[in-house]
Formats: sequence, C-alpha cells, structure tokens
Amino acid sequence: MRIEQDLKLGFKDVMIRPKRSTLKSRSQVSLEREYTFLHSNITWTGVPIMAANMDTVGTFEMAKKLAEKQLFTAIHKHYSLKEWEAFLNETPLALKNYIAVSTGTGKEDSKKLKAVLALSKDLKFICIDVANGYSEHFVEFVKNTRENYPDKVIIAGNVVTGEMVEELLIAGADIIKVGIGPGSVCTTRVKTGVGYPQLSAIIECADAAHGLGGQIISDGGCAIPGDVAKAFGAGADFVMLGGMLAGHDESGGDIIELEGNKFKRFYGMSSATAMDKHAGGVAEYRASEGKTVEVPYRGAVENTLQDILGGIRSTCTYVGAARLKELTKRTTFIRVAEQENTVYSK
Repeated sequence: MRIEQDLKLGFKDVMIRPKRSTLKSRSQVSLEREYTFLHSNITWTGVPIMAANMDTVGTFEMAKKLAEKQLFTAIHKHYSLKEWEAFLNETPLALKNYIAVSTGTGKEDSKKLKAVLALSKDLKFICIDVANGYSEHFVEFVKNTRENYPDKVIIAGNVVTGEMVEELLIAGADIIKVGIGPGSVCTTRVKTGVGYPQLSAIIECADAAHGLGGQIISDGGCAIPGDVAKAFGAGADFVMLGGMLAGHDESGGDIIELEGNKFKRFYGMSSATAMDKHAGGVAEYRASEGKTVEVPYRGAVENTLQDILGGIRSTCTYVGAARLKELTKRTTFIRVAEQENTVYSK
C-alpha cells in the first residue's frame, strides 16, 4: 500500500482566469480542429465534441443531428446488423466521418464489428469500450484490432493514468478515452472506491498522449458548458458527453410522464437497467456500477448544442483564444475555496 500526496482536482475545484483579449465577438472564435491520427494517418476535421456510446445517447438519430454541426457520435454497440445496414444505406458519405462503431472485447463483439465494418468501406472509426482499460486482455484486443484494421482510427478506453495511455497508444490505439467514475450515472467510485478526479486525469493523460503523437477524449463529468470548456483548457482533444445530451428527441428511450411532467430514462451502461436489457440481468459475480435516473424531457437537441458551443466560444473570448486549439495555451486555472465551490456547484 502507498499513498500519493499530490493534490488531484475535478472540474468543480477550479475556474478559468480571464485574460486580455483582442476578440470583439464570439463569432470570431473557430471551434473546428484538425487531427492526423497516430497509426491510421487519417486526417479528420470537425468540432471535437462527442456523444457517448450509451444506448440513451449514442443513437443513429443523434449522429445525424450532431454531424450537421460537424460533431461526432460514438454509436452504441447494441444496434443489430440489420439496423446498421438500414442506417448506412440512407447515410450521406460525409456523415460517416463523424461516427464510430463501438465494440466490446468478446468473441461475439469481434464478429459483429467485422460484419458492421464490411457494410461500408467508408466507416473509419472503431471505439473499443470497456469500463476497466487496465487488463492485459484489453491491451491484447487493441493490438489485434490494429492488426486486423490497419487503416482505421481506433479509440480505446477507459483509463486515467499516463502510463496506461502510453501503453494503449503503443499497442495500436490512436485516441484514448479518459475517465473512470466521473459520469453522472456511474457509481464505480461508490461501489469500488476506484477513480480519479477528472481534471487531473485529463492534464496527466493529455501530456502522456501528446508526447507520443496521440489524442485523448475526456469522457464523463461534464454537467454544464463550463465543464466542457475546462476539459478543453486542461488539454483534452475531444470531450465526450452523456448526461448533457440525454433527454432529447434524438436520445434513446421513450418519453414517460410523472406527475404531469415529461421525462426520459437515462442510465449507465453498467447499471442493472442496461444489463437487464442487453445481458439478461446482472451476473452473480458482479455488482451494478451504474444508476438509472429520469431526466426532464428537453425536446430537440439543437438548443442544447447551441448552449454548449456558445459557452465554449464565450470561454475563448474571455481568454483571448481565437481558435479552440489555442484554449489550452491560454488557460490558467485558479483553485476555488470550498465556499466558492459550494456556490458554483448550485
């Protein structure tokens, strides 16, 4: 046993200090980024915000709407092959630059991934998603996937430490998903005691990834547009959103009415709800590590996207960043006192 004494921070522990700016308007800010990925050498251009690969968020409908603004969607892995085929048949070529095919690490997952990718040569992104990215099995799966698909962009995670980011990049991943336990419907920290404050995880993992020419995704913990801005300021290349995109028309799940108000159900993919739906229940050797909540129905996602993108543009104007790429160089975080933290969190 050992204890690390270094302070680790989450989004609520800091604010961004304003700086002198020559920008006159938010309209002068460009949120578009261009990345050339480490192993696949594919170049991608777009706004680096992603819908999470949850069946209540990472839907085909969400992908269509987000792609209109050059935002990305990691499609959840529970669509059937027929559903994929129907979607791809009606999907413009350009939209395929903004979606990833998600997969687990089992034998059936490998077969399904191969079948989906065979439907269209224009699918470029694979998202290998597990709750615990620290297992040898996971690293081997990443290596095998790289061997099988040398021309695809591979997203792999989740991890929270620099050394594991480096190992996965060396194994063949292009982009590493960072985050264990920060999500609003994730209970991993409660059930296991394992986790890492998200802001510090981003800072440390981004440093490791960028040293090798890779990228990271901040996955989880963003509840408001300011959190998204902080994630980019800390060095995240992409930010993945779950709860912020739940509850919309394009989100998964039916609208339910409770006491005259409309809601949509939102749940973690390791929750009992998800496992009942997709795996026949919670296996006897494990515990649920997610919860189920009802989020207020919020209509079309368009307004939420405008709120998020507008917030980030505003952040950039406060620190003088004309491009999203410049935000991390212009960011100085200040720690907030406990009393300020309480006010801010409300």
